[in-house]
Parts: sequence; C-alpha cells; structure tokens
Amino acid sequence: MEDVMSATQIDCARDGILTPEMKYVAEAENLDETTILSYVANGKLVIMTRDKNPPVAIGKGVTTKINVNLGTSSANVDPGSEIEKVKIADRYGADTITDLSMGGNISYIRSRVFENTTIPITTVPIYQSIVEHGMNNVTSKDIFSTLEKHVDEGVSSVVLHCVDNNTLGKLKGSERVMGMVSKGGSFTSVFMLTNECKNPFIQNFDAVLEILRKNDVVLSLGNTMRSGCIHDLSDDAQMSEIETNIHLANRANEKGVQVIVEGTGGHVQANDIPDTVRYYKSLSEYPLFVAGPLPIDVALGYDHIAGSVGASMASGAGADYLCYITPSGHLALPTPEQVREGLVAFKIAGHIGDTIKYGMSDRDLMLSVKRRKFDWDGQIEMAIDPDKPKEMCPMEGPCTMCGEYCAIKIMQNYLSGDNRYGN
Repeated sequence: MEDVMSATQIDCARDGILTPEMKYVAEAENLDETTILSYVANGKLVIMTRDKNPPVAIGKGVTTKINVNLGTSSANVDPGSEIEKVKIADRYGADTITDLSMGGNISYIRSRVFENTTIPITTVPIYQSIVEHGMNNVTSKDIFSTLEKHVDEGVSSVVLHCVDNNTLGKLKGSERVMGMVSKGGSFTSVFMLTNECKNPFIQNFDAVLEILRKNDVVLSLGNTMRSGCIHDLSDDAQMSEIETNIHLANRANEKGVQVIVEGTGGHVQANDIPDTVRYYKSLSEYPLFVAGPLPIDVALGYDHIAGSVGASMASGAGADYLCYITPSGHLALPTPEQVREGLVAFKIAGHIGDTIKYGMSDRDLMLSVKRRKFDWDGQIEMAIDPDKPKEMCPMEGPCTMCGEYCAIKIMQNYLSGDNRYGN
C-alpha cells in the first residue's frame, strides 16, 4: 500500500486504516468506526480536509452541511468586503466556503480567503482561466494549469462541469425558458463549441484524477443542466447529465478520489423536489450537493427564504450538502449582512432536513426546557444564530409578547407536579 501520508481517505478506508480525520468524524457525527470505513471506501461519505484543521464530513449518516458562495465579480471588486464575508461565514457556522472570484487579483483574493478561515475552501478553476485568458483564447492547457495551481495552493475541493456533447445537443433542441444558467457550465460549453471539441475534463479525466489525488482534493461534479426557473421542468438534458456524472463518479471512486455529485439544484417546483432527490439517490449513493433549490421564482429580495424552504425539502428527502442563497440572489453580489441572512436561513433548512432524516434533535428539546424555565441565556445558547435573539429577549421573566399574562407562567403552579424536565 502507498505511504499513509500520500494515500487518500478512500485508499486508507479500503485498507482498514482509520485515519485521524475518520476518528474525528466518528466522534463528531456519532458514527461507529466500522461504518465510517465502509461509507468512505464506497464513496457514500466524503471527508473534506484542510491542513490540520477539523475535517468536514458530507454524505450518508451525517448532518446536512451548508456551503457559502462568495467572491468578486467583473462588476464589483471589493476584496475587503469579501474577507468580511469570509469572517461572517466562519462565525455563523458555514461548513465550507466556495470562492467564485472573477474580478481583481483573483489569486491574491484567494490567498486572503485562506488566511481568514480554517474551514475547507472550494473553487471553480475554469472561472480564473476565463478571466485571465479570455473566453475565445483560453486553451485546454490553460484550464489544466489553473486546476493544478488551485490544488497546489491547498483547496479542499474543486467544481468541474463535465457536460458532454450529447447532453449539450439535447439542450439546444429544448424549449426551456431560461436555457443554461450555470456559469461554469456555460464557460465549459462555449469552450467545446468554439473549439469543436469534447469536454477537456472528460477527455482527460484520468489526468484530472491524478491531479486531485496528490492532495486528496474532493471532486465536485457540477450541475450544468439545472433549471433556471420552475417552469423549466426536468428534461432529457438533465437526465443525461445525471448519467454522465454518476459514470464519472464511479471512475473517480475506483481511483481513490473522493467525489460529490451536484444535482436537483436551481429552480424546482415544490412538489417535484422530494421525488427528484429520491430519484438521484435511487441511482447513486454518492453525496448529493443541491444549490437551493428555489420552489418559486417571485421571491426577489427574499430568495434566501424561498430557497431555504426548498432546501429543507431537499435535505429531508436525502440531499447531503446545501449551497445557500442570499436575499440578493439574481440581483447583486450579497453584502456581508446578506451572507449572514442566507447562511442562517440554510442552517435552519439543514436542521429541519436532519429532523426528517434522523428524527427529532436533542438541541430542540434542550431549548424548550430552557424556555419553560424562562432561561433566556440558555435559549440563546441553543439558537442557530445566538446574536439575533440576544437583541430581542428580556433579562428575566416572560417576554413582552404576553407580559404578566404568559400561559406558561399562569399554568406553572398547576403543572408543577410534572417534573420530567424540572420546574
């Protein structure tokens, strides 16, 4: 077997070696070590690592994880604001951050992101390739050079859009309202169409896997064909992409490269969300990453709320990993405060999904016990976002909603004989 230092988590799991990262996950997620070894070896569970920092487990048997997207654009370059967003994402419990910067000094911004958080960082390398070389001049060599650069710098995961020519052909003849809304997917597709070639990631997939293996970087297979509005129903292009991504995920897993599949994201009418997630899970047990999904299109300015509703349904149906949406989705780059709002909304969604998947949470029970006792500090401690309720609650006694006519207080003496949770 390879030296443990150069082996991937999958390699170790297949050899029965419980890595420090696996031990951490077993304790943090309350899973037995044998289960961890089995899930990692089969690709059902991904362990995203970054240096010596705590790892993040995504997939079967663990809590739903939340990703925060941030980064500059060609229309808004403010590195200071992006770093403030990084700190907010860290403070309010993001599990991962994806840097999508496409404006300014991208490499410098990424280095500052690394400096200001210890949580795993994901990138979409083709973004930087397009910015630095131009849409019409970028080459396959440029794309792979950027991929290697990101891996060498220490990213934990990369997103590659592996749309094939057959799938792209199905999109052209479709009657979609929004067409293609994936930015990374559109860049990759334009490269293929301009150069009249196959997808470079698919054509050189073994080389991709070798690049990722050296640092055990997780491959996230992008969702190029996601819907851009709820009237764009599931179609042949989406089904074709699912099949391609699962085939590539199998190849990655065989080579010891951890893999996540993106799907069921974007805009999906509410009654289709659970069935779409379950359909993917019937085909594959690789961790499923979902952006949103948004179950309505008219929530402009409140897309984080609409998205969290869709995300809770997706998580409850089996999605493993959620990408947040902010209030400014479809409108502008989010402000730091909007990053907080979007993250908290999706942490709520993930928690709801976990209660559906795994049953009621002790954390909810503990908060309710403290609420019965008017223990405001205790309630705040259990809250998903402790800062906001701290600004609203009284120092002691009932809240101002009911004052002296609080139902709990009125009935307290009558119910005092019920001591299951204390008085």
